[in-house]
Amino acid sequence: MLQDPHAVHEHIALELWNAKNERGAIPPISARYPEFTALDAYAVQRAFRTLEHKNGAVHAGYKIGATSIAIQKMFGVDQPDFGFLTEGMLLADGARLDPGRFISPKVEGEIAFRIGADLSDPRTTAADVLNVTTEVFPALEVLDSRIENWDIAWVDTVADNASSAMAVLGAAVPFDGRDLAAETMVFTAGDSVLTADGSAVMGHPAESVACLVRILASFGEGIAAGDLVLAGSLAAAIDLEAGATVSASFESLGSVSLSTIGK
Repeated sequence: MLQDPHAVHEHIALELWNAKNERGAIPPISARYPEFTALDAYAVQRAFRTLEHKNGAVHAGYKIGATSIAIQKMFGVDQPDFGFLTEGMLLADGARLDPGRFISPKVEGEIAFRIGADLSDPRTTAADVLNVTTEVFPALEVLDSRIENWDIAWVDTVADNASSAMAVLGAAVPFDGRDLAAETMVFTAGDSVLTADGSAVMGHPAESVACLVRILASFGEGIAAGDLVLAGSLAAAIDLEAGATVSASFESLGSVSLSTIGK
């Protein structure tokens, strides 16, 4: 058990916030605090979010991570986690990024949801999510770890806002009941081409969003009307390198792309 949990949470949150702004990673939290629990990790994330909001960030929604087998194997985790999104983290299709603004960025292809009504019931299902979904988007999430060398256990990525950095959104598609589990994606980054479909995300990406609601409900929170939710990567994440063009093309949702400067 931590000697002074609140002080430790605040200290680590400030470390992570400084690491993000100064682009310098910190040693793994799990190695320094082996007694760290899930509650400790989410307490750090909330303190990190408070620092962001105190410095002008505006809430935009949430991301849920580690929802596919590909990502769980890649990062050595075995259960989903979530982080927060701010308006400053969201970019439009075709965004051009400087990879030097990150520490060790990766990118992945996802489906994003616009939620039209509050969701906070711990019994929320995928059907409940679909009933209040107003729009869906093709999306690219840029990951970045403020933990050295991506040497992360589950508590490290949770504390570090689920390793989230930015999200690039394609054009909104009004949700009309289409089968998002069957939605196919071709994810291209340089010479790498990955294919997957929506069922890779917990069987259905709406189940991922429902899972997020159930986790938030355990903290007495929920998704608010108007929130954007990134439902998780369909395929593995790929390193985001200088001079790259990255795209995710979906069967019916259209496509989204980003590029990076350099080389």
